Amino acid sequence: MPPKEIQSTEFKINIMKKGIHPETYRLVAFKDMSNEQVFISRSAAPAKETIEVDGVEYPVIKLEVSSYSHPFYTGKMKFVDTAGRVDKFRNKYKAHLDKK
Repeated sequence: MPPKEIQSTEFKINIMKKGIHPETYRLVAFKDMSNEQVFISRSAAPAKETIEVDGVEYPVIKLEVSSYSHPFYTGKMKFVDTAGRVDKFRNKYKAHLDKK
């Protein structure tokens, strides 16, 4: 069932269902591991590590790709290979790739 909408003369307000959303939102640092960029946002996701940003300590959640490194947002093509996927692909299809 979609959230209820309240019409007002100035704006529309969405009312969320009660009891299904986390209550523990807090400021969290998200760190893009491919380029070391850090940004602060609110999250309820658990974090084991902390990081200091501008003199304030935040829980940190590490990301492999974010808008700072994704080709759609950067306009640059870049291989992000954290698990050897590109090498595994090249080895699997080496004979086919060598023919071209």
